[in-house]
Amino acid sequence: MSGQEAPPDDAAQHNGVNGARPGREERFRRPKHLSIRVRLTLTYAGLVTAAGVVLIALVYFYTRYVTLNIEIGGPVGDTAAVPASQTSEVTQVDTNLFDLLSSIMRSAVGALALLVVLSGTVGWILAGRMLRPLSSMNAAAKRAASGDLSQRLALSGPRDEIHDLADTFDNMLASLERSFSVHRRFAANASHELRTPLATTQTMIDVALSDPQASAEDLRTVLTRVLETNRANRETIDALLDLADAQSGKLAREDVDMEATVRDALGVIAPEVAERDLRVSTHLRAIQVQGDPVLLRQSVSNLLRNAARYNVDGGRITVGMARLDDGVRLTIRNDGPVVPKDKVDSLREPFVRGEGRGRTRGSGHGLGLAIVTAVATAHGGRLSLSANPSGGLTAVLELPGDEGEPASHL
Repeated sequence: MSGQEAPPDDAAQHNGVNGARPGREERFRRPKHLSIRVRLTLTYAGLVTAAGVVLIALVYFYTRYVTLNIEIGGPVGDTAAVPASQTSEVTQVDTNLFDLLSSIMRSAVGALALLVVLSGTVGWILAGRMLRPLSSMNAAAKRAASGDLSQRLALSGPRDEIHDLADTFDNMLASLERSFSVHRRFAANASHELRTPLATTQTMIDVALSDPQASAEDLRTVLTRVLETNRANRETIDALLDLADAQSGKLAREDVDMEATVRDALGVIAPEVAERDLRVSTHLRAIQVQGDPVLLRQSVSNLLRNAARYNVDGGRITVGMARLDDGVRLTIRNDGPVVPKDKVDSLREPFVRGEGRGRTRGSGHGLGLAIVTAVATAHGGRLSLSANPSGGLTAVLELPGDEGEPASHL
C-alpha cells in the first residue's frame, strides 16, 4: 500500500552504514607487504628472467627465419619440374631444422630455469648481507626504546649509504646516552647537595615560628641566615648547570682571547685578593683559542677563585701563559695548606673541597675543578693538578689552538 513504507532491502542494508565495516575488515585482512629482502630477490630473479626470455626469443627468430638457399637445379626462372628425389631432400631439411629449433628451445628453457633459480638464491644471499645492518639497527633501536642506550653498531666494511646511516645512528645513541647521563648526574648531585641546606632552612623557620616570644631582631637574624642559605643554594644550582653544559659537549665555537679572559677573572677576585693581602704575579700573552667563551671564562674564574680561596693570608698567586705547538697552556700556582698527593685527583670530583675548609660562608660549592675538568675535556684539552711541596696546588689548563677539535664523547 502507498501509505506503508517498503521494508529495507537486504542489499541496501548490506551496502549501508553497516556495509562499510566489511570493507575495513577486508582491508585489515589483506596480507602483509613482502619484506625488502623478498622484493629484492624477486627483482633480481625477474630481471634475469626477462633478459633470458628476450635472448631466447632473439635466437629463436634468427634461427627460424634464416634464409636457406638450396639450389634445386637449373637456372633461376627455369620452369622445369623438380625431381621427386630433390623434393624429399627439401622436406628432410625442413624436418631437421624443426628438430634443431626444438632442441635449442628445450636447452634454452632448461638453462633459463636453472639461471633463475641460481639468481634467486644469490639475490637472497646478497640482499640478506646488504640488509643485515638494518636488522642490527632495528634491534638496537628496540633496546634503546627500552632504556638501554649503550649499544653501538660499529659497522665495518665499505663506506656506503648504509655505513653512513649506521654511523649516524651510533652518534645519535651516543648523544642520547650522554644527555641522559648528564641529567641523571645533575639530579643526583642536586639532590645530594641541596638536601642538607633545605633541611637546615626548614629547621630554622620551624624554630622561629614555634617561639611565641621571638623578637623582631630574632626573626631578622633567622631571615638573614635563610637568605644566605638560599644564595648558596642558587650558586650551587648555577654551578650544576654549568657542569651539565660542559658535560653535554654542546659548545659554541668562537675565537676567545685568553689574555683578556684571565684579566677579567682577576678583576672579579680582586676584592678577595685585597681583603686577604694576596700577591698576584702574571706572565700573560696574547693567545686566542677556539671554544665556548662562557664556559672558558667560567673555567678560568674557577681556577683563580680557588687559588685565592684556598690560600693563606699574605700568600702568592702566580699566573703564567705559554703558547704550545697546538694550543695554549695556562698555569696557576698558589700557596696554601699542604695537600696530600693521594688526595689531588679527588679534587676533580663534584662537591669535594680543599683541605681545611668545610661548608661555611664563602667556602664554595665544591664544583669548581669538576667544571674546569669537564670544560677542558669538551674542548679537547685537559686539566692537570699537582701538589706543591711547600703547600698549595699548581693547576695547568691546556687547550687546543684554532685548529683544535673537541674531544669525542662516544
